[in-house]
Amino acid sequence: MVRPQVWMALGAIALLAGCGSAPSLPQAETSAAAVSATGALAPLTYDDYSTLLQTYVNSSGLVDYAALQANPEGLKTVVAELAAVSPEAYAAWDEPTQIAFLINAYNILTLQSIIDQNPLKDSIRDIVGVWNFRKHTVMGQPLTLDAIEHDILRKDFGEPRIHAALVCAALSCPPLRREPYTGAALDQQLDDQVQQWLDGPYGLAIDQAANQVAISAIFDWFGDDWKPQYATDDGFTGSDKQRATLNFISQYLPPDDQAYLKAGSYQLTYLDYDWSLNHQ
Repeated sequence: MVRPQVWMALGAIALLAGCGSAPSLPQAETSAAAVSATGALAPLTYDDYSTLLQTYVNSSGLVDYAALQANPEGLKTVVAELAAVSPEAYAAWDEPTQIAFLINAYNILTLQSIIDQNPLKDSIRDIVGVWNFRKHTVMGQPLTLDAIEHDILRKDFGEPRIHAALVCAALSCPPLRREPYTGAALDQQLDDQVQQWLDGPYGLAIDQAANQVAISAIFDWFGDDWKPQYATDDGFTGSDKQRATLNFISQYLPPDDQAYLKAGSYQLTYLDYDWSLNHQ
């Protein structure tokens, strides 16, 4: 069942966006008969998005923005699919399917925001208002990227692994996955994303010889998101949020590094964040 807070957030966002009164929102329950009769409430297949990812994203998660900008029709189709999803359809989906949809929407609209710039910018931060002013139509609602991330995903779902999946078009972001997220595969996909992120150069660096551990600045910016599930007083080091993030990270490491993190006798720092565009 969809959480009522999601619809409260959507309604508030619509009002703040100056679109007048928010449209009436559906009840969370939708009969199975209605779903099977129309098929309109089924999750997106993401076929077009899958083709786009396979065409323009390489195995390192880097994007050929120049080629995508030269051939934007496929992305326009995908963006139109986000807009065409009805609130009733979203309400009928289970929670993993809703999360997958919102992650995909964030990443799709980030791609659109980048290629809308001509010439392409060197960094997403060079696009004025890209996160908090630029609006996109999702489920018929005008939403910003910040609204998708902070007002819905982070607030209503309690799933900190989304930070391994939301890609802000910077090199230090986690890699852009070459397949869409789906409700059926979400748990495995998010775990795999976390592993790829931590194994790469921008997620985690452990130097036992120098007794130093460095982690992504994302764990600093959003560290409180890990506290509900991973807060611990047993081992690790630092503040409550640092212990929680280290506890989370340790679960993706081999036993030696896992024990080292838990021992807590190291210097903890955050990796410098490279905002350069994640282009090929």
